[in-house]
Amino acid sequence: MKFDFLTSTLVLANIANAAILPQAALSLENEIETMETYLGLLGPSEISELPLVNSTELQALITHEALFARAEKLYEIAGHSNKSYGHPTRVIGSKGHWATIGYIEHELKKLHGYYNVTTQPFKAFMSEIFSFNATIDDEVPKSLVEMDMSPPTPKKAPVYGELFLVSNSGCTDDDYANVTGKIAFVKRGECAFGDKAQLAAKYGALAAIIYNNEPGEIRGTLGVPPEGVKVASAVGINKEEGDKYAKLLSEGQTLKASVQVDSYVGPITTVNVIAETNHGDPDNVVMLGAHSDSVAAGPGINDDGSGTISLLEVAKQLTNYRVENKVRFAFWAAEEEGLLGSNYYADNLTPGENEKIRLFMDYDMMASPNYEYEVYDANNVDNPKGSEELKNLYIDYYTSLGLNYTLIPFDGRSDYVGFIEHGIPGGGIAAGAEKDNAENGEVLDRCYHQLCDDISNIAWDAFLINTQLIAHSVATYGASLKDFPVRVNTTDVNALSFAYRGDKLIF
Repeated sequence: MKFDFLTSTLVLANIANAAILPQAALSLENEIETMETYLGLLGPSEISELPLVNSTELQALITHEALFARAEKLYEIAGHSNKSYGHPTRVIGSKGHWATIGYIEHELKKLHGYYNVTTQPFKAFMSEIFSFNATIDDEVPKSLVEMDMSPPTPKKAPVYGELFLVSNSGCTDDDYANVTGKIAFVKRGECAFGDKAQLAAKYGALAAIIYNNEPGEIRGTLGVPPEGVKVASAVGINKEEGDKYAKLLSEGQTLKASVQVDSYVGPITTVNVIAETNHGDPDNVVMLGAHSDSVAAGPGINDDGSGTISLLEVAKQLTNYRVENKVRFAFWAAEEEGLLGSNYYADNLTPGENEKIRLFMDYDMMASPNYEYEVYDANNVDNPKGSEELKNLYIDYYTSLGLNYTLIPFDGRSDYVGFIEHGIPGGGIAAGAEKDNAENGEVLDRCYHQLCDDISNIAWDAFLINTQLIAHSVATYGASLKDFPVRVNTTDVNALSFAYRGDKLIF
């Protein structure tokens, strides 16, 4: 049977319906492989006749029109979830995400056999927050937000109790003395949101309200708890409101509170998609990635549809050239649940596979509407040797175009983490999420993790420049690694301390 996008969507929709049954999902995934037949495959002789990849030429093939067409397609794909979710989304487990995977596979496998395309199934936890609410002193906090991966309150109904100010940052058992039967009020920082919610549950709190320790809205996930560990339902509020209530509590006032969460948290099987050139030095792999999923709240056309689109378009145009070093494109699943797909991939590399990867480049959110050109501030002292060279590649590119750039913390917020922790040099760029633009004071992505993250939420000028920069990075290292530091032959996990270590403010 000839494989086409409609076929893939229908088959992957069936996988979505079977997502909680791993064996059924894998059986249907294998069924896709038997459907795919493409003619006109490129053989070794045809590839050897192609010109060596050239950065200037490859960049010139990246066009606004192609990016726009892919963004329209991805938004259409997100609409597969309308019936189940009531709005477009590409969250893992949804028909929109399975259709995204089908689209990625189809687009890569039709490129005349230039790539070896595989899928890597893994088990993940997904979360959908249907509704949430909280009150403090009979008022709903204005900055109230949900916490991804929060379990529901009992019977999905509100719980009521006295608000209890947790000591310090709520990261040790002693901080939760006397919280039983109360609602924990805990400051963000020092340990993960999930650790705080687990400790609150351990000592009998009815629920938890986490408030920010720095300006701005709080966003995050409780992550996947260890098996058998209880987790308190949790919501979040910003620093301004949090400090106000913390002050009242510290002065001895009694505040009544309530928390209500209606959610689903459970296991599913999902997949990473990996595409590697069928030529090039297999002992020197240039790797880059973006995540294929969105949050449940919206279609995720910027986060990280933009990265997915950029990689697909660069992968397509790269087929006009040959490379000296293998190039491996990765499309991670379950990033929004805590970087699960990329960490699973990195954790399961054999020592030999690990040492062949010379570098990993992360591309998450390329087109934020109020963008800044962000470069991860990596170095060769705290990070694997070569990370600083990646940073300088991006800086040099922006500088060559006369563009301002902003160094941002290399703090564990995206899919480079698993690679860095396993000794693989890493770096990347972004256009910004929830923080304010230093120049105009407006939030970089006003639709971050929201329903309005659609085609109207894209800065096309930044999208084009960043995708051309991705092409530049692939062309540079795909052609030669002569001046790039040699890998240190160790797969030991580095003793690194990340400020976030997980998706989007996991602390």
